[in-house]
Amino acid sequence: MFIRNCWYVAAWDNEVSQDGLFHRTLLNEPVLLYRDTQGRVVALENRCCHRAAPLHIGRKEGDCVRCMYHGLKFDPTGACVEIPGQDQIPPKTCIKRYPAVERNRLVWIWMGDPALAKEEDIVDYFWHDSPQWRMKPGYIHYKAHYQLIVDNLLDFTHLAWVHPTTLGTDSAADLKPKIERDTSGNGTLTISRWYHNDDMPNLHKSVAKFEGKVDRWQVYQWSPPALLRMDAGSAPTGTGAADGIRVKEAVQFRHTSIQTPETETTSHYWFCQARNFELDDEAMTETIFQGVVKAFEEDRLMIEEQQKILSLVPDRPMIPIAADAGLNQARWLIDRMLKAETAQVQP
Repeated sequence: MFIRNCWYVAAWDNEVSQDGLFHRTLLNEPVLLYRDTQGRVVALENRCCHRAAPLHIGRKEGDCVRCMYHGLKFDPTGACVEIPGQDQIPPKTCIKRYPAVERNRLVWIWMGDPALAKEEDIVDYFWHDSPQWRMKPGYIHYKAHYQLIVDNLLDFTHLAWVHPTTLGTDSAADLKPKIERDTSGNGTLTISRWYHNDDMPNLHKSVAKFEGKVDRWQVYQWSPPALLRMDAGSAPTGTGAADGIRVKEAVQFRHTSIQTPETETTSHYWFCQARNFELDDEAMTETIFQGVVKAFEEDRLMIEEQQKILSLVPDRPMIPIAADAGLNQARWLIDRMLKAETAQVQP
């Protein structure tokens, strides 16, 4: 069961072109995305109500889309406005429309009750389109349930074992994070880890202009069901990073990791690693991007194999350890949202 009354990401803005018809499966539902003549994103059910033909192999006509099986034409609200060879259009000849908003280079979609959709609830990822930051957008398709990816992101100890040559250092396995939970609204988690007088991970070394020991940080802000924002970086040891001082040599990043369920065993994953230095260095942008891709491929290999085992033996319990503190609190917040939503729809 998926949470439906919340904002999910459906695409990066550049995935939905002005002239094309784009489609994805989200929460087990086929979704069509396109832009109207004003450039606004339209999100409709990717299924003609007549004979269930997919609309993404149809034709865009102005603000509308036409099914190329029998020619039914639908406007951006999902209403059928034309049936070839038939003057009367029955009232139920329509398809589902989803609220969609474009913000911070992301296309957000509301899969639940449209009356509950509030744009002000969309989480801010300002570094995606801020002139003070530079990034390259990324996407991964996972053959795994989205909560397994959330578990991985909120468990820092795996960095030492899964990412020894990219994100991790030996100290990652032993450092205890500070976990703060805010239960207002849908809730948030803030997970902070500081490494003092530590080695730089290789991903930071690849772009840093200094060498030696560092004070480095990872501060996660996570919102259910699967929205993560991270402030991370490395600064020369003893230069005041923990007190909020960022010397010019410091490397600072803002990281995005967002998941949207596709099915019970597959997921969409949008990510980027933004920086606020060397903004015009396109080669550095690509170096950072490829470093993150390499690290995330290490995660994907582990998580997809984990999903295979869980699918084979779904009734075997997973035994918690101390490193699970963050992910267990995240699952608690997700379950709380699910229970609240289920209670609302029950008679």
